Amino acid sequence: MDITPITEALQRDATWVVFVNVLLQQIGLPVPAVPTLLIAGSLAATSGQAGKMLAAAVLASVLADCIWYLAGRAFGYRVLSGLCKLSINPGSCVSQTEQRFVRWGAWSLVGAKFIPGFSTVAPPIAGSLLMPLPRFIAAAGLGAALWAGAAILAGWLLRAQVQTALELLTRHGGTAAASVAAVLAAWVLYKLWQKYRFEQTAAIPHIAPAELAQALAAGQPVLLLDFRGAALVEQDGPLAHGTPARLDDLRRLVGAWPKDRQVVTLCACPQDATAVQAAHVLMKLGYTAVRPLKGGYDAWQRQLGKP
Repeated sequence: MDITPITEALQRDATWVVFVNVLLQQIGLPVPAVPTLLIAGSLAATSGQAGKMLAAAVLASVLADCIWYLAGRAFGYRVLSGLCKLSINPGSCVSQTEQRFVRWGAWSLVGAKFIPGFSTVAPPIAGSLLMPLPRFIAAAGLGAALWAGAAILAGWLLRAQVQTALELLTRHGGTAAASVAAVLAAWVLYKLWQKYRFEQTAAIPHIAPAELAQALAAGQPVLLLDFRGAALVEQDGPLAHGTPARLDDLRRLVGAWPKDRQVVTLCACPQDATAVQAAHVLMKLGYTAVRPLKGGYDAWQRQLGKP
């Protein structure tokens, strides 16, 4: 593994290399940026050169974030759902991501760069929730500056160790590559195991949208629990016949509902993940007629004849 071309490129065009690398990573491509920032910091001869690298990294990061922000603003919740479908284990991606954003607000953008995967999905949530653009840029810029600045500073402070590590990688690249591949394989296997466990959990009876529509039209007592996130509720409004719900508030929501009556859980997640999880919680509480809505919110909208 000869990384001499990388170091030579950084020595020759450090600012541009940092800009392009960070832009590609923040757009969502699987291109690691922190190693580049560390090496760039170790090669910085002056504080002015390090400052240019930092400015390039912040500009690239904010530019990528603005692209995702505008996509979220234009297309709403569909952007987040589409991004989560690309992950190895998309089941909990939407709900976990949105819960973080709702809990932390603008500060989630500051810390997003330090949470793998969150840095790409946080900006479209901000856009779909119509966060003011100046506030978004300020939070995204601060987060990018802290993230890139920490990596560049670490590279500069540990420049001797970084250079030693680069020499070792050049001499023992095969061993290093094998170690990295082993760690990556272990991570992928763990994620696949998580996905398998979820698929086993999700193998419970669902209710079809047409069946739910018939039950509601006939006046049957149905408790429809709506687990859509705040971004989608803000975008599309409350759900007719639905009761807004959260997983941590289930016991209170169903408190007076007879345990033999129908309960339907609905979400806007890939694989109906949150609705399935809620159904299992309710079954443990003793509810005998609880089913997730098959296809979730999108299927329900199609049933109602809405785009």
